[in-house]
Amino acid sequence: MFKQLSKLDTPQKIQNFLNKLQFNFEKKEETYMSPMLALEAGTAHCFEGALIAALALEMQGHKPLLLDLKTTKEKDIDHVVALFKLDGYWGAISKTNHAVLRYREPIYKTVRELAMSYFHEYFLNNGEKTLRSYSKPFDLSKIKFDWRRSEKNLFKLVETLDQSPHIQILNKKQIRNLRPADKIEIQAGKIVEYKK
Repeated sequence: MFKQLSKLDTPQKIQNFLNKLQFNFEKKEETYMSPMLALEAGTAHCFEGALIAALALEMQGHKPLLLDLKTTKEKDIDHVVALFKLDGYWGAISKTNHAVLRYREPIYKTVRELAMSYFHEYFLNNGEKTLRSYSKPFDLSKIKFDWRRSEKNLFKLVETLDQSPHIQILNKKQIRNLRPADKIEIQAGKIVEYKK
């Protein structure tokens, strides 16, 4: 099942592979599929894509790490990416349907730097910027159950990631002073790769 992943020997190849998977719009029900199930289905959303990328990275000798980007829960949804480190610098692999919140080159000295690279691109259709915190690198190798081949939805894993330590990036004054995204940015943010 994972033979196709074993050939992906660079983060760029993993990202290119993820880009070819159809986006999972969860038309029937909410899903958090394991890499095995997502690959069988040929679809993935951000969490499922991050798991596939983390597994592919693990197969190449990297730690399988996730980064959870948390938003204003009542208005927006979180985004999850797979973290990797090359030559001492952090990068990220991402599955998204939008033109933004995508792959990050391994050029960031810290995880905070990388997480902040998503800040200005994370906004609603009214321009409100919604990113509020990011998780510490979440190491999937410490998970006791089989997240790679589980035949059940991984709701427990999503909950564990959500409850893991997160670092706030804004204080109340900074939130009050945020400038909305411009109309042209909002328009660009509506570009999607796959139609529902």
